[in-house]
Amino acid sequence: MLESIVIFIFILITALAGYFFRLLTLSGSIAAFIVGAATGWGFGFYGLLVLGFFFASSSFWSKFKSHRKETFEKKHAKGSRRDWQQVAANGGIAAIASIFHLLIPSPVWLIAFLIGLAAANSDTWASEIGSLSQKPPISLRTWKPAETGTSGAVSILGTIAALSGSFTIALLSFMLFSVSLYEVMLIGIFGFAGNLIDSILGAFFQAEYKCLVCNESVEKTEHCGQPASLVKGRRFADNDFVNFCSGLASASVGILLYILLT
Repeated sequence: MLESIVIFIFILITALAGYFFRLLTLSGSIAAFIVGAATGWGFGFYGLLVLGFFFASSSFWSKFKSHRKETFEKKHAKGSRRDWQQVAANGGIAAIASIFHLLIPSPVWLIAFLIGLAAANSDTWASEIGSLSQKPPISLRTWKPAETGTSGAVSILGTIAALSGSFTIALLSFMLFSVSLYEVMLIGIFGFAGNLIDSILGAFFQAEYKCLVCNESVEKTEHCGQPASLVKGRRFADNDFVNFCSGLASASVGILLYILLT
């Protein structure tokens, strides 16, 4: 009982701090509390530490050299403050796995939880660090240089960051949970795979618009005060949708392989 109260207070303070320091919107703060509560009750304080590391590191890289990312952020529908959709897209898989573990305890849900966060961390580090690359990224759709911040475009720096983000979560998992080296590799590899799936979906499926005023390619439905024209992908497939789907795909395949090989 006491542990549950401590977890509740810790999550509440963290969610409020995210709003106070302008890392989260109000809806994002509420969503972060819900994800944190599910994680805390499903995987305890260690689960919260992994979730907290993801949130802290992604917030740090989002703010790191933010003045150089102003043009990059203008392409996207949302700024650096995360709303409930962004929180759900990145932490939703972890929350779902936590709830399943609470209802039906199994190491399978722990692996799904860790892969989900590894995929989210991999994608976030790739986007935030990769946007600082001196060379333009390469589009996976055209195999030609693209503007920095274009969904579905990759760079060497971003790929290295993606690997680092995924395996950092994997190593943290090894330190906190009773996972084997095989499971560490599984978490790291499928976390990175989540970033690759995200890039592929971003290149071929995610919605992209063209501003009818300034002719810029953006991910917003409106730009320069006017509705933008859809030029690629599906309208419902925004960045949050793609993030959630890529995390779900990598976690699902990862736990399937885990079940087959254990």
